[in-house]
Amino acid sequence: MSDRRSATLFVLLAALWGTSFMAIKAGLDAFPPVLFAAIRYDVAGALMLAYAAATSDYWLPRTRADWLTLLVEGTLIIALYNAFLFVGETGVTSGVAAILVGMSPILSTVFSRLFLPDERLSLLGTVGLALGFVGVVLVARPDRSDLLGSEAIAPTFVLLAAASVALGSVLVQRLDGGISSEGMVAWSNAFGAVLLHAISLSLPGESLAQAEFSAVGVAALLYLAVFASAVGYVIYFDLLASLGAIEINLVSYAAPIFAAIAGWLALEETLAPFDVAGFLVIFLGFVLLKRRALAAELSPVFARLDGLLPGR
Repeated sequence: MSDRRSATLFVLLAALWGTSFMAIKAGLDAFPPVLFAAIRYDVAGALMLAYAAATSDYWLPRTRADWLTLLVEGTLIIALYNAFLFVGETGVTSGVAAILVGMSPILSTVFSRLFLPDERLSLLGTVGLALGFVGVVLVARPDRSDLLGSEAIAPTFVLLAAASVALGSVLVQRLDGGISSEGMVAWSNAFGAVLLHAISLSLPGESLAQAEFSAVGVAALLYLAVFASAVGYVIYFDLLASLGAIEINLVSYAAPIFAAIAGWLALEETLAPFDVAGFLVIFLGFVLLKRRALAAELSPVFARLDGLLPGR
């Protein structure tokens, strides 16, 4: 990290996004999953639009690239990601969900190679990619005699969530709209909320009649909308400017730690040894895939720490 402030914000962001998996799990007892996600982004979208209007001069979409970026982010990164994740968390613990979502940086490499076929993986990169999928198998542990059974459905939905956000991030990089990050996130939150409501309406058992506005459910909803979404993205923008995209990706591997702790404290969830092993293997795969970028980003940090050692 570049300094103590960045390190503090990084840990805070990992905590906010990690504990959001626990909040999702807690709120699913009160709300149908996709409707729960939709209401979350109703609130988050309104808050982010107010923030974008107050802090950015270019917060309204103007160009074709802006509108295409909004369409991609709202559809893939907000609507489909959250629909798959919230449904998936009905059948897996919050810690397992956070670990599986950690595949998104690895999957983004897969999608970037599909859209940029001239970029080839090195041998170590291929090993890193394979390790990522080995880690998924360790976490999901599918029954080979019933690969399409009910136990495999929930982890598959969470992996689809990771794939959605990975594909969305790659497409957004190619579109390169000029709108500010604050404006784009705000509008994609609002557009994603509309799409989530449309998905919810198309599903059986997804209506306000099935919702129970209990104290736990409302608290989970407000935590997700205000802290995990609005406050989380404000911190994200700050860190993106000071750290860059590669170091920000490491949040995906810090978040499961907070997800596991929060799930254990609030919901009495536990992680199996295979879950922990899968997390470590997925992280190792990410390091191998992004080894050059990580080395370039982190070398100033190691140089600074080396200068602080006694006798230097």
